[in-house]
Amino acid sequence: MDNESQYSGYSYKSSHSRSSRKHRWVRRLKRRSTYSDDNWGETTTVVTGTSEHSISNEDLTRVTKDLEESTPLECKRFIGPALGGCLSFFALITPLAFLILPQVLWRDALKPCGTPCEGLYVSLAFKLLVLLISSWALFLRPPRATLPRFFVFRCLLMVLVFLFVASYWLFYGVRVLEPKEEDYRGIVEYAASLVDALLFIQYLALVLLEVRHLQPAFCLKVVRSTDGASKFYNVGHLSIQRAAVWVLDRYYNDFSVYNPAVVNLPKSILSKKMTGFKVYSLDENTTNNSTGQSRAMIAAAARRRDNSHNEYYYEEAEMERRIRKRKARLVVAVEEAFTHIKRLHEDEAAASPKHPREVMDPREAAQAIFAPMARAMQKYLRTTRQQAFHSMESILTHLQFCITHNMTPKAFLERYLTPGPTMQYQQQSGRGRQWTLVSEDPVISGLRQGLVFSLRRLDFSLVVTVTPLPFLRLGEEFIDPKSHKFVMRLQSETSV
Repeated sequence: MDNESQYSGYSYKSSHSRSSRKHRWVRRLKRRSTYSDDNWGETTTVVTGTSEHSISNEDLTRVTKDLEESTPLECKRFIGPALGGCLSFFALITPLAFLILPQVLWRDALKPCGTPCEGLYVSLAFKLLVLLISSWALFLRPPRATLPRFFVFRCLLMVLVFLFVASYWLFYGVRVLEPKEEDYRGIVEYAASLVDALLFIQYLALVLLEVRHLQPAFCLKVVRSTDGASKFYNVGHLSIQRAAVWVLDRYYNDFSVYNPAVVNLPKSILSKKMTGFKVYSLDENTTNNSTGQSRAMIAAAARRRDNSHNEYYYEEAEMERRIRKRKARLVVAVEEAFTHIKRLHEDEAAASPKHPREVMDPREAAQAIFAPMARAMQKYLRTTRQQAFHSMESILTHLQFCITHNMTPKAFLERYLTPGPTMQYQQQSGRGRQWTLVSEDPVISGLRQGLVFSLRRLDFSLVVTVTPLPFLRLGEEFIDPKSHKFVMRLQSETSV
């Protein structure tokens, strides 16, 4: 009996000690991750000078992004929706004002309208509802980009609506308000005609703003100036500034993220000396023929001694070998780390209750399994030069997301093994990204053959070349089904 009690006491102490050690281990991992966050992704390359401080390449990249995102928010971003909203409200209130003013000013002098006016009231109500919805869809949408110039078609439509409503008000004041028209049915029909005209203008706006550019008419070749990444897109009839916005929308989804660390060749190859000897002129009366021969000999010797392409080839092969090695270590480390945790289901918790210190939330579980894979992840990101795009906090957040949604280690590594689009690495910022549109033609002009414009940022630019799509001539040829007849060609060497 004493032995059983002693054994139970030892088992309780051992389980309690294991849980406490595990809890201390998790807290230690959290503390280590917090302390090492400042040094995550740092490289040994620094920019030094007379200053006593040093800056890494990652810090330079971060400063560049901060400078781009610190552009003040321009007020003209909201000018278009504000003007469109005010004009739409003015146009929608006008028919109602036409009907209300006679009722307020000379109600007793109006002639009774009866059933025809009630039918016009119902028609006006539904037409105004359609106008309200279409105005909200066409003119009150929040803009996704700030254009350098106004959108020509939108401005023309807004001016047309303003002039049209103003002319109706002028005619209403001269023909209805001044003489105090007593025929209320005519006034209602006048307001209904205004609503019908506004509906036709809305149809025109739908065609010009949403339908006209849907049919492809031009092919755009977009080339990134630094690494030569290129894409081809077919667009319709657009202005230069709208085509630029369209290209930027596709750029963030289709182009891989720009990494300045992998663009240039290694400095050891670029700084290699082309020749290993010097030539001195000992004769002052050297002819031009001998000078040309000496230059040709020097050039030939330089070509023979230049092995930069071989060095580049072997360096690329060595880099690929190192990347494959780091990748294999990272995959194995992540696979082993994911095996140390499992999801605790309710039935399992009820069958074998766990100590509260042994149960972890997704954040604690991510911090616990991140330590075994942290070194392999850091070396892989440095080898592939991706440390500027993946901070320790972003990796922990992604790991927590994968654990929460029961994702496999391959799903976790997908973000780091394959380069994703530019949108994947963009921070959620309300200020957006600053681009500069450079074009020889006015940005409000349409696309044409041979047009070239560029979209510039601080470190690279997108060069866009416009080519019209060819006109296709499609002919027709009829084949009689009875004409499909064949004969056997017999030869002496065949087995048939």
